[in-house]
Amino acid sequence: MGYTANMTTELYSTGFRNLFASFSLSDSTSTARQALSLLLLIRTFVTLLGGIGLILYSAYSGLRIPITPITLVFIGIFISVSLGIWRLSSARVISNAELFVHLTVDVLFLVLMLVTVGGASNPLISYLLVLLAVGATFLTRAQANLFALGSILVYTSFIWLDLRSDHQEGDPMMSFQVHLVGMWAIFVVCAILISVFVTRMASTIRERELTLAKARENEMRNEQLVAIGTLAAGTAHALGTPLSTMAVLLTEMDKLSVEQVGNEELKEDITLLRQQVQRCKHSLTQLTNYYNKEFDTSEDKISLGDFVDGIKDYITNIHPSSKIHFAVSEIDQPFLMVRDPNINHALINIIENGIKAARTETRVIFRVLREAGTQVEISVQDDGPGVPEQVMERMGEPFISTREDSMGLGIYLANATLQKAGGSIEMFNRKTGGAQTVIRLPVRSPD
Repeated sequence: MGYTANMTTELYSTGFRNLFASFSLSDSTSTARQALSLLLLIRTFVTLLGGIGLILYSAYSGLRIPITPITLVFIGIFISVSLGIWRLSSARVISNAELFVHLTVDVLFLVLMLVTVGGASNPLISYLLVLLAVGATFLTRAQANLFALGSILVYTSFIWLDLRSDHQEGDPMMSFQVHLVGMWAIFVVCAILISVFVTRMASTIRERELTLAKARENEMRNEQLVAIGTLAAGTAHALGTPLSTMAVLLTEMDKLSVEQVGNEELKEDITLLRQQVQRCKHSLTQLTNYYNKEFDTSEDKISLGDFVDGIKDYITNIHPSSKIHFAVSEIDQPFLMVRDPNINHALINIIENGIKAARTETRVIFRVLREAGTQVEISVQDDGPGVPEQVMERMGEPFISTREDSMGLGIYLANATLQKAGGSIEMFNRKTGGAQTVIRLPVRSPD
């Protein structure tokens, strides 16, 4: 018995902590969980006040209370509150449908109380408005309207039963009947107003919270991009002098003949090293120019054909030994797109990721979409091992990569660049093996 009592006490203490914590930790709890916490508090508060009021009224007015039915109703309420507290202690998500059931249970207990004592003349019937307000705030619009309709039907039924009973008994107190009808009319008006306006207000608040959450997410991402950009600019400045020195030395060494070098393979390595250093210098120059705002992309346009040719030429020259298949289809008009070196870098980065991951070949497919505005779709497919699911879920975050030799910034920066240009990026594993990245960018016909 002592162990059972301790378990029960622990359950209630945990439940009540969750009951009050749902309001102080709104960022970490769902809206439906907060609503259930509020509903349980209201149910407990109203039950206590209703019981005390009923006892006091009975003592002073001499009204005989049906003890057994009232006791059964209170026991039912106690059990429902206990189950609600136990539900709050569970980590499982509380849905709006479950909240709707809890509100319906409250209405059921109220109906039993009104049937037992007073009917429509019982002041506790106004508790329906409180339940309506909770439902209109937290439920969906359809659920709130359904709950309001049900509440109106409940009140109307009690009014009809009271008026019918008074009429059959020949009750001369017509003024009280008029009072009841007036209460019913006010309730109907309030129910409609709550259902319509509070529901809209709650919907507006939820939309605003979503907008603010997206704004905070964008702000955090922009701060990360600014930090990365500042670091990149500083790194470019620091690497400029060493790369220039290496380029001068490698250029002089590349002028030497095979006989002077003494090894043909070493001569080829020197040439390759010089080309790679020149590539690094070119990338740093572009980065520095862009950071210094020497690129003006506000009005500069490039034809889609030239854009595709530029990407193909770059990849082919940089990766001559890789097996890459380019497919261009449905580009039958001179479409234009914004000239932005960041877009080129983003696409090249993604294609190079596919080349490094591929076992045999990489396919790059360009085609124009006209379903939802004119867009160019670039699909990069490889036949590599694919991306693990745990990595795929976080692929848009910085410093996430499947390769040990990668910094994990390519997809993150590409995603930010494409979104800024009005495009999108999607990555998934293919059923036949390998990964596929789909990029969509807006294009337009020339005026």
